[in-house]
This record gives sequence, C-alpha cells and structure tokens, in this order.
Amino acid sequence: MHHNLLLVLALLFIVFLLVMLAQRIKIAYPIFLVVAGLGISFIPGIPVLHLDPDLIFLIFLPPLLYEAAWYTSWNDFWKWKRPIALLAFGLVFFTSTVIAYTSASLIPGFTLALGFLLGGIVSPPDAVAAATVLKGMKVPKRVLTILEGESLVNDASSLIVFKFALAAVLSGAFSMQQATGQFFLVAGMGIVIGLAGAHVMYFIHRFLPTTPAIDAALTVMTPYILFLAAEQFHYSGVMAVVTGGLFISWRSHEIFKTGSTRMNMLGVWTTLIFVMNALVFVLIGLELPEIIHGLGEYSIWDGIRYGLIISAITIALRFLWIYPAAFVPRWLSAKIRKDPSPGWKGPLVIGWAGMRGVVSLATALSIPLLMDDKITAFPHRNLIIFITFVVIFVTLVIQGLTLPFIIKLIKLKEIDNIARSEEQQTGIQLKLDELALKLINQHHLTKTKENELIGFYKDGLESNIAEGRKQLASLECNETEIEEIHVYQHMLLEIYAEQRKELFSLRKGKLYSDDEIRKAELQLDLNELKITGAGH
Repeated sequence: MHHNLLLVLALLFIVFLLVMLAQRIKIAYPIFLVVAGLGISFIPGIPVLHLDPDLIFLIFLPPLLYEAAWYTSWNDFWKWKRPIALLAFGLVFFTSTVIAYTSASLIPGFTLALGFLLGGIVSPPDAVAAATVLKGMKVPKRVLTILEGESLVNDASSLIVFKFALAAVLSGAFSMQQATGQFFLVAGMGIVIGLAGAHVMYFIHRFLPTTPAIDAALTVMTPYILFLAAEQFHYSGVMAVVTGGLFISWRSHEIFKTGSTRMNMLGVWTTLIFVMNALVFVLIGLELPEIIHGLGEYSIWDGIRYGLIISAITIALRFLWIYPAAFVPRWLSAKIRKDPSPGWKGPLVIGWAGMRGVVSLATALSIPLLMDDKITAFPHRNLIIFITFVVIFVTLVIQGLTLPFIIKLIKLKEIDNIARSEEQQTGIQLKLDELALKLINQHHLTKTKENELIGFYKDGLESNIAEGRKQLASLECNETEIEEIHVYQHMLLEIYAEQRKELFSLRKGKLYSDDEIRKAELQLDLNELKITGAGH
C-alpha cells in the first residue's frame, strides 16, 4: 500500500511538470495528460494497480459533474436550451445507437448491449478539454455556452445509457420500450432527489453558523451525498448531482456571502478537479499494461484498429448531426429565426470541439470485472477500455491540437449582440458604486461630515462613478482606444506584481503582522481578478 501510494504521488508530480510544460508552450494540458497516461504504461517494471471499478465511478464522477454544473450559467443555459438539448440528448442517443450497431457488426463476439455500453462511454465530449483548448481565444459566447451546456447534460444522458446497457449485459435481457420508460423514471426521480438534497444543503449553508472551511468542505461532500442518495433508491445519481449543482450555484450569492468563503472554495475546487483529472490518466497508465494483456483473442493492433474506426465514426456523426440541428429548427420556426444565424463557422467549431476526456475514461474504468455470478469475467471489458482510450487519444490530440488553428483560419467572430467583457465589468462596478453612494446619501449623509473615513469613502465613490462612466464611453471606441485600455491594464498588473514583492519585504522586516499582510495580499488578488478573471 505504501509503495503504491508513493508511486502514484511520484507519477502525479511528473504529470504536474508536464502540465507546466504544456502551459509554457501553450498547449491544452488535457492533451499532455492523455500522452502522459500512455507514456506511463511504457515505463519498464511499472507495477499494475488493481482498483475496484465501483470505487472509480464513485470517487471521480460526482465532483467532476458537480463542478461542471457549478460553473454553468443558468441564464445562458436556458437561453440556448434548444441546441444544448439537441446535442446533449439527441446526439448522445444517435451516437450511442450508431456505435452500438457498428461495433456489434465490426467486432467478433460483440453483442448489441455491449455496443450500447461502448456508445454510452464514448458519446459525451469533455467540458474541461474544450474549455482548456479554447481558453484565451476569441470564441463567440453562444459557442462557449452551447459547448459547456452540452458537456454538462450529455454526461448525464450518456451515463444513463451506460447504466441501462450495463444492466442489459449483466442480466442478458434488453427491451427498448421498457428501457425508454425506465429512462424517464430514473432521470426524473434523480432530478427530484437532487433538488431535495440541494435544498437541505442550502438550508445548512445559509442558516447554520458555518465557517469558510466548513462551507468548502460541505461543497465537496454535497455531490457525493446527492449521488449516493439517488443511487440508494436506484435512481440517477448523475441527474441528482447535476440538478443539485445547478440549484446551489444559482443560489450561491445568498449562501456564500463573504469574500473569504468564495476565494477559499475557488482554491479548493480548482485544485480538486485538476488533481482528479490528472489522477485518472495516471491510473489508466498503470492499468494499460494489464488491459492490453487481457485483450484475449484480440491483438493490440486489432484494438487500435477498432479504436480508430470508432473514433472516425464519433467525429463524423457529430458533424452529421450539428448542421441539421443548427438549421432545420430555423427553417421550421419563425421565432427561432429572430436570433442571428449561426452561419457555418460556429457549427464547425462546435463539431470539431467534440473531444472526449476524463468522464469517458472514468466510466470505462467503472465497468465491473465480473458478471453477477461473481465467477464469469465481464465480456470484452479490457477491449472496451482500450477502445475508449484510443478514442480519447485521437480526439484530444488531433482535434485538440488543430482546433486553435481552425478558429484562426476561419476568423470566427461574435455573431450575437453581446457587450464585451470589459464593458460588462465596468457596468457592474458602476452599478455597485452608485448603489453604495445612494445608501450613504440616504442613511449616512450626516456622518460624512463627522467621520473623515466615511467622507473619504463617499468622495472615492463619486470619483469611481465618474471614472466608470468615462470608461464605459471609451469602450464604445475604436481599436486604438481599446489598445490603450489593455496597456493600462498591463501597467496595473505590473504594479500589483511589484506590490507583492514589497509585501514580501515587509513580512521579512517583521514591522507588520502576518494577518495584515495577508489581507493586503488578498486585496491585490481581488484587484488582479478584476482584470484577468478567475480562470487565470
């Protein structure tokens, strides 16, 4: 046990170094992770880890789904619910069905139930992969929203397909009519349990005397509680986690009221999800040798060939679905035609951004080792996991590396009437400052003359409001003036960097308490976040 733990920690450290290298050469880190997972399997003498498949599913999937739900904008999600639903449900079922029949006819001994199992695994694209590849690129808000919303809901729909197919393999019986009815029952009750559990957690966060550390710990516990509660009653734990995550995220402004709580949660979840993504690829690297050895009557070249064929089909099916889904509803509905046309460029990017990732990998690893009799080995388990890894490798490496070049080549531009980020941030801050000034004038006006600090604060608000209005006016400007704003922001970042160095010198001089210096550092972090955003 100690040896295995030390090995995993050492491999994680190597993976972290690779991620830092990826950031330096500006390549999305999920691409390096999948390459690292493959590379680990070639290390001579590397020990093989034997992991409980149920444990893999339970440990990794709930927080990954919850985090995706947490960062989903409900307003944007609802605005583009039609294309999201067409991709998250329609495309998942379409892909799963085609993959099922193709693999059953292509692979000797592969049943239709096993085909649906494989289809459910490889059908959902990965949110983290797409977001990381597109980070820092000028991509229309509609495209980003659809990709994020799709990857949130399609995880749920694909995992339900996976569960039904798994049950069909284990029981040896499958009825499409029965499965369809069960699907709506399992998904619907999962949503109900998710909402009920989320309301309980909402009450705890809002009305009990929690601390930032307790709040962060509770948010880590929440997806597991929701998942286990739903699974206990044989309903969809995935839908419970996604629904609960959306609800808590929507009400987060009411229950996480302090900056320290939010900053603490941001650090906890950013670290947790990053480590989980890295750990899954480390684990597949440690299991790959055994998976390859257990291919049975199939050679490694057979596995690669099947994986490449399935990869090509999943990529092609996405494009076959994307363009009709984008334009047919516009032809049928005058209401939909009121929105700007997506053109051919947006669907092209959405189609090519269908990279598979950690959810598919964790799902494949969760396939049980044995059938219900606890004697018979699960049929074709190693082949399914191997094909999944090939699909992830192909889509991440090929699509992930070429997507930025495609976006630059087609010169993708914003098609909807959406204010730029700088304009929105300035407008929000202006509203907040105006509200603060209104409250002072209504309730504390006399105190501004008696208390210098309140007077200075009022003067600062008036100055900030005037400056904010000028900045909003300047944002309705030409490219030269926009460049001036970027130069100004770059100067501020340089000043903040030097101020951090000065705080470090003050700490070494021991003239000020560490508490006060940490408060000053937090303020610098918040100032920097106004410019760079939370993702940097």
